[in-house]
Amino acid sequence: MSVPATSGARAALLLLADGRFPAGGHAHSGGAEAAVRAGRVTSPATLAAFCRGRLHTAGLVAASLAAAACGGHDREELDAAADARTPSPALRATSRRLGRQLLRAARAAWPGPELDALAALRPGPHQPVALGLAARAAGLAPHDAAQAAAYESVSSPATAAVRLLSLDPFDATRVLASLTAELDAVAERAAAHAAAAARNGTVALPAASAPLLDISAEQHAAWPVRLFAS
Repeated sequence: MSVPATSGARAALLLLADGRFPAGGHAHSGGAEAAVRAGRVTSPATLAAFCRGRLHTAGLVAASLAAAACGGHDREELDAAADARTPSPALRATSRRLGRQLLRAARAAWPGPELDALAALRPGPHQPVALGLAARAAGLAPHDAAQAAAYESVSSPATAAVRLLSLDPFDATRVLASLTAELDAVAERAAAHAAAAARNGTVALPAASAPLLDISAEQHAAWPVRLFAS
């Protein structure tokens, strides 16, 4: 079992996972906007199904990359692994845009040489890699980085659905609460994958696919008018 953050770092984990942390996530729906327009997300029940699917695919991949980065895995190898696991050009661009924004916030909160070196990576790090290095700079453990990444994978669409569907915020919160056990399980799996990657390389990281998210992201990027950036 992974070792969680020490009590002294627990507040840093809360800060990193807080939706008000200025990492740019508020402008992104995690695919929810396209799913709403397509009629796949229409209610709290369908939102829960969407979030569950995203958690066990894109969320697991992101959490594993973040945990590996937090554990000290080579950042360039991880960035290449993130590229290989993100077939959609629109999602690759979004991930790097969010990575750059998150890195700016992390360098202000926890300045240090590792984050400075990551900032030199061009065209900017993927978001999970930046998240993992930010967690490392904050004194967190790989499991905590995985937990933050897994939570972000469902909190973004749930928050966006409040605006997209005029959904009751209490319903969105109930959706997130219903996923807490699965969030914990995904974080554990991601930390285990990261530990395996430390021994066997990035080939040990999961490559769970969500083709509909990729297709929808490409369609969404071509919309002339949209509420969210992705």
